[in-house]
Amino acid sequence: MEHIVTFASLLTPLVTGLVQLLKRTFPIKKRFIPLISFFIGIFVGILAYPFTEMTVVLRVWSGGIAGLAATGLYELGKRGSGKASRKAG
Repeated sequence: MEHIVTFASLLTPLVTGLVQLLKRTFPIKKRFIPLISFFIGIFVGILAYPFTEMTVVLRVWSGGIAGLAATGLYELGKRGSGKASRKAG
C-alpha cells in the first residue's frame, strides 16, 4: 500500500500539468475534467513501467489515485491563490 501512495504522490504533479496542457489546448467542459484527469493518471501510471518494479495493477491504481488527486491539487491551489469564485451566502 505504501508503494501505491508514494508512486501516486510522484505522479500527481505530472498529471496536473498534463491536464492543464489539455485544458489550454482543447475546449473541455469543466464537468469532464475529473474524469479526464483520472484516465490520464491511469495512462501515465501504465507508461511508468521503466521507473518502477510495481505490477501493472498497482501502477493502474497509483495512476487513478494520482489523477483524482491532481484535480484536488489544482482546485486547492486555485482556492489558495484566490482565483476561485466565491458564492455569496
